[in-house]
Amino acid sequence: MPPPITLDHLEGSTVVVLGAAGFIGSHLTDRLLGLGANVAGIDNLSTSDGSNLAHLEGRDDFRFVEADIISGIPYEGDADFVAHLASPASPPDYLREPLLTLRTGSAGTDNALGFAETKGARLLLASTSEVYGDPEVHPQTEDYWGRVNPIGPRSVYDEAKRYAEAITMAFHRTYGVDVGIARIFNTYGPRMRVADGRAIPNFFAAAYSDSPLPIYGDGSQTRSLCFVSDMVEGLTLLLASDLVGPVNLGDTREVTMLELAQAVQDTVDTHPGVEYRTLPVDDPTRRRPDTSLAREALGWKPTVDLASGLAATKEWFEVTQ
Repeated sequence: MPPPITLDHLEGSTVVVLGAAGFIGSHLTDRLLGLGANVAGIDNLSTSDGSNLAHLEGRDDFRFVEADIISGIPYEGDADFVAHLASPASPPDYLREPLLTLRTGSAGTDNALGFAETKGARLLLASTSEVYGDPEVHPQTEDYWGRVNPIGPRSVYDEAKRYAEAITMAFHRTYGVDVGIARIFNTYGPRMRVADGRAIPNFFAAAYSDSPLPIYGDGSQTRSLCFVSDMVEGLTLLLASDLVGPVNLGDTREVTMLELAQAVQDTVDTHPGVEYRTLPVDDPTRRRPDTSLAREALGWKPTVDLASGLAATKEWFEVTQ
């Protein structure tokens, strides 16, 4: 077993977080600041209004720049780490902005890597389980190449992330840039937008309005849901390590959409039932990570169970209704 990953060297470091105003990006920013890092957050606010960072206003150890990384990285100071979480991530967002999504994964990632090379910084790439597409291997291991439709409507996100992984490894092999690639599986928790479009926000919004919860297809498709604090801890450990990856980060407990709908109704204590809708094109039927590498190399595994995570998420949606 490798020695435990220490986070001590993040104290006093400077981390540039791309996509800092987003759901996961804002939580990662909080975690890094809590560890004593200085954070420069960059976000174009295409899928956020900046409210996720409002509580950091006035801090000396945090600065925010509204900018689009497709045009470059507008930060001139020293940087020890770069955390690249910039990208639309929910289906309504990337289907509404397909070219922005593709350019963020391509030109934006190119700029992020060039910036990291110039600064001598380690770059963490937030990739996604969507690189596996609708998988034929279950659970998904990092050596599985995936089953993605390259011309389907979801490909703008899937292929953007696959390209981002490819260019990240090309910079690593060609220029020796220090990189780590995380494949993030379904994550949920406070700061998700009510209109995010993914299952948990959809379910909570419907439950609070006493409307049937929308089930796409027959509800038998599965996801493995990881609470955001667990995901951020995995990302932080990967950032602080020397692991290249890719490495799966996610919860291995698999639930069907029907089971999740029931769990949300139980959490809110209202039971309006479900409404069946047409399954979107190329929607994955099963999704569960093999997280052996994360356990062995990072000493990481999720600790928040679904009931506790949904309860914490309920508190967030109660104040955002």
